[in-house]
Amino acid sequence: MIHDWAALERDLKRFLEPKAVVSRREELLVYDCDGLTMDRHAPPLAVLPKSTDEVAAIVAACHRHAIPFVARGSGTGLSGGALVEEEALLIVTSRMRRILAVDLSNQTITVEPGVINSWVTRAVAGDGFYYAPDPSSQVVCSIGGNVAENSGGVHCLKYGVTSNHVLSMRVVLPDGQVTELGGALSETCAIDLRGAFIGSEGTLGIATEITLRLLPAPQEVAVLLADFPSMESAGEAVRRITAAGVLPAGLEIMDHTCIAAVNAAFAEEEYPPEAGAVLLVELDGQSLEVKDAVALAITLCREAGAGEVREAWDEAERARLWKGRKSAISALGRQCPSYYLQDGVVPRTALPSVLAAIDRLSAEHGLVVANVFHAGDGNLHPLILYRASDPGVNEKVKTLGAAIMELCLAAGGSISGEHGVGSDKRCFLDRMFSEDDLSTMKRVRLAFDPDGLANPGKIFPTPKSCGESQRRVVALERSGRRLPDGAGVF
Repeated sequence: MIHDWAALERDLKRFLEPKAVVSRREELLVYDCDGLTMDRHAPPLAVLPKSTDEVAAIVAACHRHAIPFVARGSGTGLSGGALVEEEALLIVTSRMRRILAVDLSNQTITVEPGVINSWVTRAVAGDGFYYAPDPSSQVVCSIGGNVAENSGGVHCLKYGVTSNHVLSMRVVLPDGQVTELGGALSETCAIDLRGAFIGSEGTLGIATEITLRLLPAPQEVAVLLADFPSMESAGEAVRRITAAGVLPAGLEIMDHTCIAAVNAAFAEEEYPPEAGAVLLVELDGQSLEVKDAVALAITLCREAGAGEVREAWDEAERARLWKGRKSAISALGRQCPSYYLQDGVVPRTALPSVLAAIDRLSAEHGLVVANVFHAGDGNLHPLILYRASDPGVNEKVKTLGAAIMELCLAAGGSISGEHGVGSDKRCFLDRMFSEDDLSTMKRVRLAFDPDGLANPGKIFPTPKSCGESQRRVVALERSGRRLPDGAGVF
């Protein structure tokens, strides 16, 4: 379809300030990818609204001109969800950064989508509250993006992911209408459209005001750092801790490659340099409860083969132990600027075998894979490191990434725990879901967006996106399955 971009731009400039409409090619290059940098597509036009009314007017203009749109927050997503692969208007919410209301009596805060994750806790910490979901990119990622991807983080083991902490949203639908999803209560008798919207990756509309649930700060918090000779022994410690009934706020593992990168980035030995893996355990709650849990966790770590176990009780020391984990991906990026970060989930019991299989795949494909992950809920984040200048490396990297996804599925897991499907993993969706499942999901999407204008081409396999399907269709036919309707073979 040929779109009249000049007409849309004229319409937009009637109600947006000049600097809110970006049309120069060199400026649009800023938005040619998100955190997944392997694929790049600059949008033909971008806008930066400052309010719900402006977003609604922009989307209504897109609807009148039958022009698709893609919402983008801070651009830290890792699945190509904010990528403009086909001609679409890019709606950037990063200027919508107001905290609209704080209600400590009811433990809620209402924010615009461009508010940075860590700002939420900062706004209420002085009153003894905090916001639990904390992705590793929390100092740069925005709440709107967290809602779109249903982001998790270190604390998801005990406190859940974004959907567990969003009460309601003001949403601009794909025709420009504004509606409310959810309400003041966490549980109602109505159909949970709020839950359907969270994690829909911008395909159902744009959230412009989000009411979040706050939690009282725990009485006591302690962090343990245990070093292990191998990933397997660290995984065994995780198994023992969870089997003993201890519920940490966070359980995180980093392998030797990550440890070395973090120590190099900070020019000091943040973590034991000879360790095969380190395990971070955060325990919180009432003071006596935490002290007992710490003693038990230390014993279990040592039984699993831990060397030194460090304890951190004050805020500064806890932050120091977490600093390396929160900086692991950027530290690896300093050593190898090109990396492909995957996001798969496996049952905790499958962690040792899956990690061993990832090591074998790494050797077979001749690519280094660094492992850092949420061990408590089996959410793996293997980073495939590569040199972008190597001939044919993109295909090689994606082949290894696909093999890792297959491992997760074979272990009874998922292709995504928190990064979403986006454009990167849509061709794997039929591995997890039946044709009936996919058809039902598409009907939900059509109920919100019958014209298919919101973030087109994302999540579901399409003829254009599944260029690898010639190779895949053979494997599917062997297993008695076939590609979803509309997915062509190229």
